[in-house]
Amino acid sequence: MKKLLKKNWLLSVVAVINIIMLVWQPQREISVLRFTGKNFLNFLFMLTPIFICIGLMDVWIERDSMVKIMGVRSGFRGALTALLSGMVTAVPLYALLPVAGVLLKKGSRVSNVILFLCASSSIRIPLLLFEISSFGWRFTFVRFGLNILVVAAIAFITEKLLTDADKNEIFRKNEEL
Repeated sequence: MKKLLKKNWLLSVVAVINIIMLVWQPQREISVLRFTGKNFLNFLFMLTPIFICIGLMDVWIERDSMVKIMGVRSGFRGALTALLSGMVTAVPLYALLPVAGVLLKKGSRVSNVILFLCASSSIRIPLLLFEISSFGWRFTFVRFGLNILVVAAIAFITEKLLTDADKNEIFRKNEEL
């Protein structure tokens, strides 16, 4: 029991706070529980198809194909593939981490995975369309160009700073999951 509480300490603290609020402010707690329930259902309905797609990607895409497309020797084409793949994603950021795990498992280069994650979080096409309508073409293209430069710099500098032992550790820990 102690091990379970230690592992899930945050959930335990939230449960205790909810019980205390239910005793002292029941009306407010009921609205909090409704809000939590709605968000949990949204979370489940969003993640279910994403995990199905991740599972299919894991089974259907051969490791050799992924290494060829986004592996260590993929060069500019692999970086461009990672960048474009990240730009077209329309899922929440928490759903991208399992995708990154599958990419690593299939032999993608670390910088390409970082490019994918960074592009997914900051250079999405729907975000660009919103910026064009709100801020205009000039602002959007300046931010887009600078963002691509920064994202590429982050990805490639991070990969250069990682030693081979660090990269092997990343791949090993990913395989364990």
